[in-house]
Amino acid sequence: MLYSKKLENANSKEWVVFIHGAGGSSSIWHKQIKTFSEKYNLLLIDLRGHGKSQAEYKKNRYSFKLIAQDVIDVLKAQKIEQAHFVGVSLGSIVIKQIELLAPSLVKSMIFAGAITRLNFKSRLLLKMGRALNRIIPQMGLYQLFARIMMPKKNHASSRELFTTEARKIVRKEFNRWFKLTSRLALYLIELEKQTDKTPTLFIMGDEDHLFLTPVKKIVALNPDLNLSIVPNCGHVVNFEQAETFNHLSLQFIDRVSA
Repeated sequence: MLYSKKLENANSKEWVVFIHGAGGSSSIWHKQIKTFSEKYNLLLIDLRGHGKSQAEYKKNRYSFKLIAQDVIDVLKAQKIEQAHFVGVSLGSIVIKQIELLAPSLVKSMIFAGAITRLNFKSRLLLKMGRALNRIIPQMGLYQLFARIMMPKKNHASSRELFTTEARKIVRKEFNRWFKLTSRLALYLIELEKQTDKTPTLFIMGDEDHLFLTPVKKIVALNPDLNLSIVPNCGHVVNFEQAETFNHLSLQFIDRVSA
């Protein structure tokens, strides 16, 4: 069972589940906890191989279905029948997979720095990463990715957060997760074909040069999707512009829960 932390609010029956991205942990949500817990019950989870979920896992080949099932098992153990899911970066893909496996669990979805499609730059970055992974240390690759994904001066704190969390991941787990990128483009195409009516909000930084444009295209084609673009912000919106992210998220959850 994954590590999870539960914060209960006696005045609410609604749950919000936070899912971090690859290389992170539940600690990346520390700027959300106080604000969200004032209104809702919270469940923070460390995905397998991350944070405090460092058990010895038998499977050498991971899949998003396997990772999503881990989360579903936690919710079942906690007897949470339905929740609002908040995810950042690769966590958005995990939540979409949860929706496919157990749609009744997902009341709404909020994605920060969502990964929906891979453009030319992101495909090139991952291809380069797979080649370099054989010859440079794990942290060197993480730092390179952080610099490319979050290149501006005002992204510095996000880069530091990204690399600090990544240091906690052992090499074997890093390789298992990184192998997911080899089939990510095709997986995202298949995921996009799955139409749904789950209330969804994308919160993207206007400086997220790898992932904002694909999100814009998807939202333009689907009137059931909502997009808020945060000015002067990069990929990790919940950290760089926490106050704005919290306001937009809670406003959305309030509307869905009404």
